[in-house]
Amino acid sequence: MLAKSLVAFVSIGVIAGLIFGVYLIDVKNTSQLVFVEGPSISVVTEKFDFKQGEDIKIRIVNSGTVPLTFSDSSYGLRITGLSGILMYTPVSAQVISTLHPGTEIEFSWDQIKNDGDSALEGLYKISAKGLDEQGNKVEKSTTVTIWK
Repeated sequence: MLAKSLVAFVSIGVIAGLIFGVYLIDVKNTSQLVFVEGPSISVVTEKFDFKQGEDIKIRIVNSGTVPLTFSDSSYGLRITGLSGILMYTPVSAQVISTLHPGTEIEFSWDQIKNDGDSALEGLYKISAKGLDEQGNKVEKSTTVTIWK
């Protein structure tokens, strides 16, 4: 016969594992590129898990049916930690950029942060933000994991 405390701890562990699994499915969204009617932007990487020091190729795709405008040549690309602390933005010129429907722009991040340090292992959020024809914000993000 099993002790009541053992049954309770195993039950709590199973429930906690289920909840954490559902959370990770939500955080690690695997459907990066979805085309829709109206304004939409997608952030696409070739995979979700990267080794430390490996180049991360990032594609920003206008997955909608209207042109999107960006305030500079970085197309609103930002890489942050999950806490929201900015890690990297590409060097950009202050020129208005436009991404037409179905077109894309590609960036590569060598995992070097803006301060010159290498990115540590962990989860990172890659996001892009632009404006549609009416001036409404259009934003999308994805997460990637850097492993040792």
